[in-house]
Formats: sequence, C-alpha cells, structure tokens
Amino acid sequence: MPDPRTYRPRPGEIPTQPGVYRFRDPKGRVIYVGKAKSLRARLSSYFQDIGNLHPRTATMVTTAASVEWTVVNTEVEALQLEYSWIKEFDPRFNVKYRDDKSYPWLAVTVGEEFPRVMVGRGAKRKGTRYFGPYSHAWAIRETVDVLLRVFPMRSCSNGVFKRSQQIGRPCLLGYIDKCTAPCVGNVSAEEHRRIVDDFCDFMGGQTAAFLRRIEKEMYAASEALEFERAARLRDDLGAMQRALEKQAVVLGDGADADVIALAEDPLEVAVQIFYVRGGRIRGQRGWVADRVDEGDTGKLVEDFLLQLYAGGDSDGADDSIPREILVPALPPDQEVFEELLSERRGSRVQIRVPQRGDKRTLLETVARNAGQALALHKTKRASDLTTRNRALEEIAEALELPEAPLRIECYDISHLQGSEIVASMVVFEDGLARKSEYRRFVIRGQDGSDDVRAMREVITRRFRRLLDEQATSTEVAGDNGPMLVDPETGRPRKFAYAPGLVVVDGGQPQVAAAVAALDELGIDDVPVCGLAKRLEEVWLPGQADPVILPRSSEGLYLLQRVRDEAHRFAISHHRSRRSKTMVESLLDDVPGLGEVRRKTLLKHFGSLKKLRGATVEEIATVPGIGIATASAIKDAVGKQSGSGRVSVNTATGEIEEH
Repeated sequence: MPDPRTYRPRPGEIPTQPGVYRFRDPKGRVIYVGKAKSLRARLSSYFQDIGNLHPRTATMVTTAASVEWTVVNTEVEALQLEYSWIKEFDPRFNVKYRDDKSYPWLAVTVGEEFPRVMVGRGAKRKGTRYFGPYSHAWAIRETVDVLLRVFPMRSCSNGVFKRSQQIGRPCLLGYIDKCTAPCVGNVSAEEHRRIVDDFCDFMGGQTAAFLRRIEKEMYAASEALEFERAARLRDDLGAMQRALEKQAVVLGDGADADVIALAEDPLEVAVQIFYVRGGRIRGQRGWVADRVDEGDTGKLVEDFLLQLYAGGDSDGADDSIPREILVPALPPDQEVFEELLSERRGSRVQIRVPQRGDKRTLLETVARNAGQALALHKTKRASDLTTRNRALEEIAEALELPEAPLRIECYDISHLQGSEIVASMVVFEDGLARKSEYRRFVIRGQDGSDDVRAMREVITRRFRRLLDEQATSTEVAGDNGPMLVDPETGRPRKFAYAPGLVVVDGGQPQVAAAVAALDELGIDDVPVCGLAKRLEEVWLPGQADPVILPRSSEGLYLLQRVRDEAHRFAISHHRSRRSKTMVESLLDDVPGLGEVRRKTLLKHFGSLKKLRGATVEEIATVPGIGIATASAIKDAVGKQSGSGRVSVNTATGEIEEH
C-alpha cells in the first residue's frame, strides 16, 4: 500500500491558483479527479495525518502513488476541465451516475438536409435535437403520430427515403398527408425546414402561439367560406390539444425548469429529474450511483450537475439547459455553475432551492420518485440469486469463515439517554430477510449508557435459549430437510438453529462483549463480527485493525443492509415503548386515574400522538373515563407540545431526531 508521504509535493511547489488535479495509482491509472479554487489549500488537505481523513478519502490517497495538477485561469475553466478528465479517464473514486434504466428520447435530426423525427435511446449525437427523455416509447410514438397531421415532416428511415427518391413515389405517409413528401420534391428543403422548426418549437414548449395561430386561420377560412380548410384546421387544433392533454400542467407560471431530487443512504444515491417546459412535464429520467466519498447533499448535487450539463454541445447555445434548475441543496460552487450554464445556454440560468408553492410541491414529488427508485434498485439487487451468492462468498472470504454464512443474525441496542433500553435481533437467510424470526429484547436494570453490557446480556439470553431448545427439541424430517420441533406441541423451535455469522452494530467493544457471552456459554463455533455504522469497517475478535471491504463489494452491501435493518427494528421498538412510557408518566398526576385506567387508555389509543390528537369527547368514550377525567387527561397531554421522536445512535452516541 503506497504511503502518501512518498509522493507528497514539496512545500511551496503547489500553486495557489485555481486548477484541476488528478491522483494516479502505481500503474499510472487516474483514480480521482477534482477541482479547487486554490490547488495548494485543497491538495494539502489530502496529505495530513491518515487518521484525520475520512476512511474513503484515506483509501484513495493510500491507493494513489502520484498526484499532478493543471492550473487554469478561472473556476469555470476548472469545472470544464474536471468534466473532461472525468469523462476521459473514468476514475474509480469519482461518483459516476448511471441510468437506472434505458430511457427513450424524441429526436429530430436537424443536421440533415431533410430532418426526420424518430424515437431513440442511448447517448446523444451531435447534430440532433432531443426532447424528453420519456418513460415509454409508445407514448412518444402516439404523440408524434398525432402531431404529424399538424407538422407533416419526414419520419421515415434513410433507406425508405432513398427508395422513394429512386422510384419517384412517396410512401404511405405521403398519401395520407402525414408527410409533405420531400423525397419526391413536393416541398423544397427550405419549406420542409420551416415545418421542422415549427415542430421543434411546439415540442420545446412554445405551444400558445401555435394554438392562437391555428385558431385564427380556422376562423378566417370559415369567414371566407373555405369550409374544408376550416375543418382541417379544426382537426389540427384538436390534435395539438390532445397532445398537450397528455402532459400535466405542474407550474402555473409556464416556467422552464429541471427539477432534481436525491434519495441517499450510506452506500448509494438515487437521482430523479423532471423536465418541465412551458409549465408541463416533458420528460423524466433517473440515475443511481455508488457513494465513494462522504460528501453532503450539496456535493452530490454538484457532481450530478457536472455530469448532466457540462458535456453539452459547445458549438452554440444549448437549449436543453433550462432557465431554472431546482435542487434540494445548493452546490458549493453555485455561482461558478450558474456562470458556466449561462454561457452554454446563451442566457441567464439560475440554480435555487424552492421554499414554497408549486415548485416546492413538485420538488417533493420528484423526491418521492427518487426514494421509490432507490428502494426498487435495492430490491432488485437483493433479490438477484447470483448477487446474493456472491455477497455470501465475499463475506466468507473476507472473514475467513469455513463456509458461506447462510444464516446471519444481527443485533443492535437502542435507548434514550439510558432510559427504555431495548435490543433487536434480525435474521437473514440466503441473503434475504426472515421477518418471522425477528426478535425484540427489553434490557432492565442496566445503565443505558453502557451499550457493551447491554449487548452482552442480549447475546447471553439469545444463545442460552439456543442451548435450552436444542436440548429439548426433537429432530424430524421436513420439506427442506431435518428440522427441530417441540416434542409436546410439534411446533418448530426457531431459536434452536445456530447462525452462521453473528453481526453486532458497533466496533471492538461490542464484538468483545458478544464473544465473552458466547465463551461463558461454552459456544466456540459461531463466528462474530462488528460493523461500525459511519466508517463501514468490519471488526473481528482479537484483531487490532478492521477488515476493509471494497465499496463495490456485494458482501459489504449485504452486511450494511443487515445492520441497517437491525437498527430500524430496534428504533421502532424503542419508539413504541417510549411512547407508552411517556403517556403513563404524563397521566400520573391526573386525579382519579389509576393504573388500570391508564393501561386501558393506552391500549385504546396506542400512542401519545393519537391521544394528543383526540378530543375530550373521544377520550370520554374509553370505558371508566368520564367527561371530567377526560378534560384533565386532555390538559395533561396538551402541556407537552413537543411531538418529535428521538433515539440514541449506539454507534456514535449521538441523539437522533425523527
């Protein structure tokens, strides 16, 4: 592993001007590209004590063997050069957004003498104007089919076009008036170009002018007694309106905007974008990327904007860039991005975070789509049999296990400043959650700040139950092989199965506590590891240094999912118990309300939130509670105005609000 000190530039060698830098590995491959307002300040931050760097940054600098830089005149030039290098070298430590599926475009080949309209996928090509992308190709074809009667431009392939030129006869579209047939000279190239320009303007959002023009021509033809022409114009007007009806109006001011939202987790980020032109949604697109650094939402937005817009056609104004870009958080170099995009568009571009109104509502809708896309991506990834097998094999190899851990159990502790201490046990078999075998534990009589003792108690209770059930169970033949059952009832004994791997949420102390609990019970054949929440390090018993799995590892992804599921399950248990305890404590001083009535009240409403939202009359419907007592209860819970929920992150010790 290279030592960053071996390739650290000498003091004063790094310039203070803006520029772009790149780290290379021992084989000369570029592994990271970045930009900086001051190269000296930025690069110096990489060569501090390794212990002070984030683990992902530390991995990058210890993987690299050299660093080089290029000085530029302005920050905008640095942004452009950064994009060029990322595109050229595809560095492994840069965030790379990839489409979560293949989206179709509506494309117009404006670079040809007789442009054609078509549906295409994949990368954009020079000399072609694109609209969308859209969710379904059939929706584009329906729209084009409707609009060709209004804008009869060419839609045939080059082969069909040349064949019609040779035989001097147009194709079917030319006979049904959905093409002006430039192939046989019915219109000149200039006349056909005007039709194409009108079509592009209409698809670009300039619809009101066309509707008014067609309507005006229709009335003029009617007054001139040209009823056939008026009828055709009426049908054209109806066709355009039908095309517009398929696109919902989301912004009443007719704005042109790209609305971008993100959904994040520690390993991946999903991005969704809605293209809004003329106040209507013209297209939608999604990306998913692996997180390779610890950047916040603003940094992720910056990386996405760079990859989405910086590669535009620089030969002229890029009309695919809107006047407004709505994002969930501003990028660190907002002004630089606005200057670059304004230069590409040919007019001012604004990047902002909407605070209220229709734009804020639309951003929230896009954010929900991003969350659903990330969940769907994870579901597909987790449900793939080959991927799950690879994840289990990687875990077995990294932890030096004798075989793949087909059953993984994970434990987590949750409490609020020492009160209501609970623990969770989640079970994954063959890489999939077995929710029927999840278990919850209540820890009593311990100091909640001591997660290590709580973890030791939970492991002791679970595996003492394992020994007891194994000693009293009978093995019978099942559909999937031998199974252990209760000899008296014949029911399966789920606690009687030993896991192939125990995962605890935490580091060395939690791992040591789990191993000590197993040693006390005489169990020495169950592997144990810990997964630290923030650093994603895997800790093994008796080892001073953690095991670092690659960020792209399916094994790490599975361990992270198991750990996060245990954390979620523990938090939900803690919240429910805390809510019940809070209700009981608030009702202690209500006159005439004893323990039995408090429990009845809690069972009826289920939570403090529901009790606080109930009216006096609704409270009085609970058996044994009259109007006077109900009023006292309402006053008691009304004094506590805070409705937030909190928990303690056992990995960091920090209080989390929910």
